[in-house]
Formats: sequence, structure tokens, C-alpha cells
Amino acid sequence: MEGGKEKAEGGRGRAAPKPEAKAGRGKLDVITAGIDCGAQNTKAAILRYGRVVGKGMVATGFDLDQAVEESLDKAMQQPGITRRDIQRIFGTGSGKDAVRIAHHTVNEIQAMARGAFYFFPSARTVIDVGAEEGRAVRLDEKGKPVDFVVNEKCAAGAGTFIESMARALEVSIEQMGAICLQSEKEIPINAQCVIFAESEVVGLIHSKTSKPDISRAIHDSIASRIVSMIRRIGVNQDVVLIGGLAHNQGFITSITRQLKVDQIYILPDPEFGAAIGAALCAAEDSNG
Repeated sequence: MEGGKEKAEGGRGRAAPKPEAKAGRGKLDVITAGIDCGAQNTKAAILRYGRVVGKGMVATGFDLDQAVEESLDKAMQQPGITRRDIQRIFGTGSGKDAVRIAHHTVNEIQAMARGAFYFFPSARTVIDVGAEEGRAVRLDEKGKPVDFVVNEKCAAGAGTFIESMARALEVSIEQMGAICLQSEKEIPINAQCVIFAESEVVGLIHSKTSKPDISRAIHDSIASRIVSMIRRIGVNQDVVLIGGLAHNQGFITSITRQLKVDQIYILPDPEFGAAIGAALCAAEDSNG
């Protein structure tokens, strides 16, 4: 299994290394690929005999077929695998129907659950927050989904809100997460719609509120929406976060604080969680 798993602890949520988890994989003596075709990026992961050996990511863009092919090509370059070597390909994500090279598709809930459980067998709550959508799933002790919830189609609860607000603050996406940690002040953003939320942020800018305080308000606002969603299915230790926002330390800090948990576990490349899950589903399917 890949090393380098991390946990984000409470308080400021600073990342710390976590000992490698020992996930049960059964008999995965095949080479498989999982392709997660998302709204912003398409990710591919290759498993060889139960180990992640290749990853590839490209912008999804308008040509989904091309994005699927390019992401898989990138993933195959790392282990030197050819298309003929891959026995099974599964697709997932919002654009899973566009993964025409897949033998089958798997829904996003199954993929995220399987990917998280692969790294953290103790996982009971899995959160996936990407560019345009957030979702959460509760797992049983075997890693099977027992309940799940998906947020409404509103960017105020996902990564694109942070991107647009970074432009308004004239900082990079990376800086948004970093400067958030400099704030000790809690400023609520109450709007539930991204348009009105942006208006509140503009108001904070005009009132000369500091960038760190505005950044924290933005991250707290997104975390609040996600936490409210999670509480509908129950928060169970341990909590695993996947998806693009798992790279954002400001968001990790906000959601850790609001969930009132000691730590949140994060994959080494969290945006590939669902792709890895799809590849695992493909391996298990090929083994009956």
C-alpha cells in the first residue's frame, strides 16, 4: 500500500504523518484502472496486484472522451503499462457515462467509500468535496456504505466558491488556505446561495476587513454547509476527507473544528480517492 498517509489534527489542523493502515484487499491479482470523470478534472488510477502504481489527471474541459484517454495515458506512463495489460476499467464521477472505454461504471458513493477504506480500514465517515459538489457517506465495519448524503447543486458549498473568492481578494488558491490560519476572528457568512454569499464577501472587502479574516469566513461558511450535511447521516470516527479541497489547510481546520473531532484522515493524493476506489471495484469484480 502507498505510504505517506496523513491526519489533520484539531486546533489548526496541521498535518502529521500517520502510520500506514493495513487494508484487507482480498485476492486482487489483476491490473485494473479506475477513471473518475469530474466536473473540473478527470483522474485515472491504475492498480497492479492491489497496489496503486500509476495516477494521471487532466482538466475535463469540453471533450470528455479526450480527457478520459489523456488521464489514462498519463497514469500508464508511470508503471510502463500498456492498454493491453489492463484487464478491467471502471468509470465513476459526474461524467462516468462518458467513460466509454470502461467495462462498467460505479456510482460515486461506492467509489469514494472503497477508496477511503483501502487506505483507512477504520474509516466510518467519508467526506468528498470537489469543485462543484460535496457528499458524505457512513460506512460499516466492512467498508460498505450504509447511508449517504449529497449537497444541493450550489457552488457555495464546494471548491469553486473559494476560487471565485480568491480572485476577489486577489490572492492565489494556495494563499487562501494559508492566510485563513492567520485569523483568530469568526465572521459568519449567512447566505445559502453563492451569489448572495459573494455579495457578503464584497461587503467585507469594502469595510476593510483583513484578508485573513475574510478567508476564514469563507472557509468556515463552506465547512458549515458540509458539516450540516454530514450530521444528517451521523458523524462516526474515524473521518476521512478526499477530493480537491483536502489540499486546503484552511478548509481542513474549519471542518475539523466544526465537526468537533480530534482528527481528520487525508489520503496522500486525495483527489484520486474515487478513481482508486473504482479501480478496486474493478479488481474485485474481475475476481468474482
